[in-house]
Amino acid sequence: MGIVNATPDSFSDGGRYRPVDHALRLCDEGADVVDIGGESTRPGAAEVPVDEELARVIPVVRGLRAARPSVTISIDTRRARVAAAAVDAGAGVVNDVSAGADPAMFGTCAERDCAMVLMHMRGTPATMRSLVDYDDVCAEVWTWLASRAEAAREAGVLSVWLDPGIGFAKTAGQSLALLRDLPCHRDKRVLVGASRKSFLAGIGPQPSPDDRLPGSLAVALWCRDAGVDLLRVHDVAATRAALCTWGELRGESS
Repeated sequence: MGIVNATPDSFSDGGRYRPVDHALRLCDEGADVVDIGGESTRPGAAEVPVDEELARVIPVVRGLRAARPSVTISIDTRRARVAAAAVDAGAGVVNDVSAGADPAMFGTCAERDCAMVLMHMRGTPATMRSLVDYDDVCAEVWTWLASRAEAAREAGVLSVWLDPGIGFAKTAGQSLALLRDLPCHRDKRVLVGASRKSFLAGIGPQPSPDDRLPGSLAVALWCRDAGVDLLRVHDVAATRAALCTWGELRGESS
């Protein structure tokens, strides 16, 4: 899953690219899914008005759908109204970092027969840094995700991925614990988004997002071995090359 941030303030690449051009580049690099977001969910980010979020993402969804009719498009949003408009414009997946906090989200996705990604997060992007107290982070995250997946399915959502929410209301140590725990969840459909995130800053010389490709690739290889189904990444070409090389070395198909 390649990341397209139609925002001026995302932590890694906000405002750096023309979104449709960047989406097409990610397709050419081998993205299986293109994830388009119009609201930064980095720690401390302020909420964006819904009309502004719509204005940012719907032209990108339409432009990408027109240019690449067969690509799978995901809309990264917490709002049912944005999800509905994006699916109507050509998206097929709703990537919801709040896992259905909007009461209308599950019904909206069920009515449109689209897949969902449900992510674990406490609070909101503006408040989550203060909500990192867990007795057992792995057990609590996966128990909560199971309950949200059950609620989604009861509402009629037929296809669900679970995302442990690396860096969302998690310390660096908690994020690493969740990554180490991934092999225990091979029975689930799992998405991981760890690309360029701040927990990598304390591991080797990776202080800024632009420095974190090596760490991001290491996580991608770990996730492959752990049975993760989908990786949400900024660097599609580099990640695909690393995964293909790793597979060849192990005698696996790429």
